Amino acid sequence: MRALVGRDGVVRMAEVPEPEPGPGQVRIRVEAAAVNPIDLFTVSGALPDHGLTPRLDTYAMGWDVAGVVDRVGPGVTAAGPGDRVIGLSDRLTDPIKAQAELVVLDEHAVAAAPAGMPAIEAATLPLNTLTAVQALDLAGLAEGESLLVTGAAGGLGGYLVELAALRGIRVVAVAAPGDEALVRGFGAEWFVARGADLAGAVRAVVPGGVDGVVDAAVVGLPALDAVRGGGVFVAVGAGQAPLPLRGIRASTVFVRADAAQLRDVVKLAEAGRLTTRVAGVYRLDRAAEAHERLVRGGVRGRLVLTP
Repeated sequence: MRALVGRDGVVRMAEVPEPEPGPGQVRIRVEAAAVNPIDLFTVSGALPDHGLTPRLDTYAMGWDVAGVVDRVGPGVTAAGPGDRVIGLSDRLTDPIKAQAELVVLDEHAVAAAPAGMPAIEAATLPLNTLTAVQALDLAGLAEGESLLVTGAAGGLGGYLVELAALRGIRVVAVAAPGDEALVRGFGAEWFVARGADLAGAVRAVVPGGVDGVVDAAVVGLPALDAVRGGGVFVAVGAGQAPLPLRGIRASTVFVRADAAQLRDVVKLAEAGRLTTRVAGVYRLDRAAEAHERLVRGGVRGRLVLTP
């Protein structure tokens, strides 16, 4: 079968043996797999430089999957053959990940797909929504407190705004000037244009600074300066958390597969509370084109691969 692998900036198709599910695992026939910025980082070969993986000949590609279960291992109770599911492939060293014709995931990484949602849309949910949920949990803000979201128009940022607003958190969204209507539609109370004096602009609308920030755009220190003393800063990505100046609690979200959280996300999606955005669809053998498009920037939503 075919699976995508990459290294040194080159993504390519490999012929690999079909994976078999072990105890507590399901095998999914992939219908759609999203392309995320972490895929660009993976294919660059820089993962071991940050202590995230050993140095390998190639790295398997893809985190998000939507598809149909075609085989299960012993002990699986949550899914069976023919079930439509979404899942998260969160282990960096797996030899086969989501951008393949078949992928094996642990049962705890899989949930029933949103009813009636096309696989191409459903594949945009797992990585970004779980990262958003876990980042918000890490921030620990209460209803009525304020949160700065950088990169608010991006795939992760949009879900951060929506999920924070659903928790009653007041959101300051940072995005390009043309994205103001979009992020306000997600539930942002305030808008700050990207490229402005970030701390000054945020403190102009939230005097004293926001209670916390989730730095989806990896802005770093300018976003930290927008946070009040004793607030919280959540970084997205290894090595991106700044020093905890002014008593600010700085931490990093490292996403994990969580079926219970994924089921909660599915309920929200089915209720129309989450906005799925597909920016483009490419066949699996055109993955390099999708990567090139993502590198150029300005993508609103997710690019998706199909077999």
